[in-house]
Amino acid sequence: MNIGQVSERAGLPAKTIRYYEDIGLITPQRGDNGYRAFSDTDVHKLAFLAHARALGFTIEDCRTLLGLYEDSERESADVKRLATQHLAQIEDKIARLQDMHGTLAKLVDACQGDHRPDCPILAGLAKER
Repeated sequence: MNIGQVSERAGLPAKTIRYYEDIGLITPQRGDNGYRAFSDTDVHKLAFLAHARALGFTIEDCRTLLGLYEDSERESADVKRLATQHLAQIEDKIARLQDMHGTLAKLVDACQGDHRPDCPILAGLAKER
């Protein structure tokens, strides 16, 4: 399978597939002509990586997850530990986004949005922490 076919099947741009190869996440075979020859296993790994990245896992987390996925002797506790850590990071981001939303909503609500130069949004942004 060529990179265009793999790109379509895995749902990843060819540039991303080349990057994943460059950093060693996948290693497609090379034909005598030097072109990549992807297998169904490569497509499956790429789809796995696409899904993991869509869930926000870092490249290094993906490397670990892929290693665990390929290890038939793995312990599910290792996978759960990594997923739990990532979930905690997501929850922290959500809390920070909610704080940002609340602050910005108050500033927007306080602004009259008229022709006057007074702007509580700018005043709020200029406040020292």
